Amino acid sequence: MNDANTKLYGLLAHPAHHSMSPLIHNTAFAQLKINATYLAFDVDQPKVQPILESMKLMEIGGVNLSMPFKGTVVPYLDSLSESAKKLEAVNTIVNDDGRLRGYNTDGQGFLGALTNQGISMTDKQVIVLGAGGAARAIILASVKSGAREVIVIKRDNATFQATKHELESWSKRVKVISFAEHDVLINLMQTADILVNGTNVGMAGNDELPLQKSELAELHSGQVVFDAIYFPLTTPLLRIAKQQGCVAMNGTGMLVFQAAAAFKLWTGTDMPVDVVMKAVNDEILRRSK
Repeated sequence: MNDANTKLYGLLAHPAHHSMSPLIHNTAFAQLKINATYLAFDVDQPKVQPILESMKLMEIGGVNLSMPFKGTVVPYLDSLSESAKKLEAVNTIVNDDGRLRGYNTDGQGFLGALTNQGISMTDKQVIVLGAGGAARAIILASVKSGAREVIVIKRDNATFQATKHELESWSKRVKVISFAEHDVLINLMQTADILVNGTNVGMAGNDELPLQKSELAELHSGQVVFDAIYFPLTTPLLRIAKQQGCVAMNGTGMLVFQAAAAFKLWTGTDMPVDVVMKAVNDEILRRSK
């Protein structure tokens, strides 16, 4: 039960009503008997700076951030972690006695989900579809965790060349190509160790595939297909991956493990991920009815 000593944490997002974060963190607080609560705040972007100032005044322990705030908060923070600097995006803020410290735990969430299933990134060829916020965190985490090669597939639009230049500057092991390079993609689907969908193609109500069926037909057993989407639990991509004999993983693991990293930063305590994972899966199934 909340009392005068309850520590407050929360989410800044717009919209915020659909977020799983309150369920995740409040389940962990209850399981560990930590006197804290987590709320979701639906806020407009221009209000971010005064909200961050109020965090200090009200001694709020920390917040998570969703789009569109991951980048806009950066100028108002006192320090950034190495990954947050590289990605120019923050998903977790810690209020350290009035100093706001920014972190990006998305990459940790991705790696945690794989590690939890006994999958190592070392010396793997990783194919990442998309180059947006989540995809960029996955790309950086893959490089830092020892992937042999990280090939990013991006739409050939107005930002293609700039994104290609930036991501390839991170490491010689990163290469950016276009979704239009069909023959190359056919070969990559045969050789990839891990295929990651970092786009929103396949979300609830969207039966599209992030790649052509002829490309996905080359997938085979021994490969891992990871979809960062967690609603629905089985996307069209994962359905095909299972049919092709691949290890198919949805985004619930990444969701929970990125939250677990934030939870550890705030409390110094490990999140009970098994209990939280069950709560998240149960809630997704409930929303799917």
